[in-house]
Amino acid sequence: MSATSRVLTGLAAGALIGLLLVGWNPALALQVANVAQPIGKLWLNALQMTVVPLVLALVVVGVNTATDAAASGRIARRAIVVFIVVLTGGALFAALAAPLVFALFPHNPALIAALGHAAVPSAALAAPVSWADALTAIVPNNAIMAAAQSAMLPLVVFALFLGFALTRIAPAQRALLMEFFQAIADAMIVIVRWVLWAAPLGVFALILSVCARSGLGMLSALGVYVLVECLLYLAVTVMMLPVAMVFGGERIRRFAAALVPAQVVALSTQSSLASLPAMLESADRRLGYPQQVTALVLPMAVSLFRLTSPVQYMTSAAFIAWAYGVDLSTAQLVAGALLAVVVSLGSVGLPGQVTFIATNLPVAQSMGLPLSPLGLMLAVDTLPDALATLGNVTADLTAASVVARQSQGDTA
Repeated sequence: MSATSRVLTGLAAGALIGLLLVGWNPALALQVANVAQPIGKLWLNALQMTVVPLVLALVVVGVNTATDAAASGRIARRAIVVFIVVLTGGALFAALAAPLVFALFPHNPALIAALGHAAVPSAALAAPVSWADALTAIVPNNAIMAAAQSAMLPLVVFALFLGFALTRIAPAQRALLMEFFQAIADAMIVIVRWVLWAAPLGVFALILSVCARSGLGMLSALGVYVLVECLLYLAVTVMMLPVAMVFGGERIRRFAAALVPAQVVALSTQSSLASLPAMLESADRRLGYPQQVTALVLPMAVSLFRLTSPVQYMTSAAFIAWAYGVDLSTAQLVAGALLAVVVSLGSVGLPGQVTFIATNLPVAQSMGLPLSPLGLMLAVDTLPDALATLGNVTADLTAASVVARQSQGDTA
């Protein structure tokens, strides 16, 4: 049985037992929930403890990886700029659309109380509320204190400064420190994999505790989360067509037809890497892009550019806010969206379940949201994976079209 199947089995078993207990004996259900709750919190705490060093290391390594890619030539630099602009647009779109879509669904007040019993306190709940305070809090006056308080946005800003600073020091020193940070990231991933081995038990305990208190409320809420995530994935996928038309100079019919082979592979394999040969074939033969553009941009896009990642982070944060009845301010949404872009660029190459915790937790925490639903969301987030890959592959070819148009003079 695959890891995903084991987690989904734990989710289903916990939900079923919790609902049966509620229907049979509510008092007993509450007692069982009180026993299961510490187990679920223990598992979630074990995941959370790796996030600060992992995010710090990933951002430092990610900045240097992107800098190395951009240094390889004008085409690569253009590609990096296109990636960042499109990722930022996708993140801001999700920050605007996700709260509006969630607001269309009825909210269950009992859900707040049920989740509150499993809540992990967040230091970010004391986040500044005014624009002036929010602006000054972006740059930490003490990076170690920011890490100790799990203040993710100031920590990421420090990591960005550190990453760019490493590009300015002697190559030997830079290589040494890069190995150090890469080793930290690799070690944290090993720990996360150990913790995820117990994911079926942790998810079982979390969903049992919540369902024993809220009944069907949590299951319906998770269904809403998956539905909204799928809708936003499809929305940003469709939005790539006008981007290719306006900035890539493409005709919609020709471009949409050229996308189909790569999209079919993406839907069937749920892997952007497996879709790369089909993307290269479409770019070369169907769209006629210069080989020096496609040979560089598309592999870079598969490695660095995942359009649906920041969309997913913002959707997750908006879901938590909706579940708890929290109104997110414009400052929180913008800060979360920008952090989502940085975290997305820094999280390349991570396994799926590792990526979920290492990326969603910093964004939610930076927005001052509780973290307890993340364990349950991890269990169901694999369901929209096919649509996520579809969006990523479509964005990869869109980025190639924009870079190809910008590079016409260089490749003529």
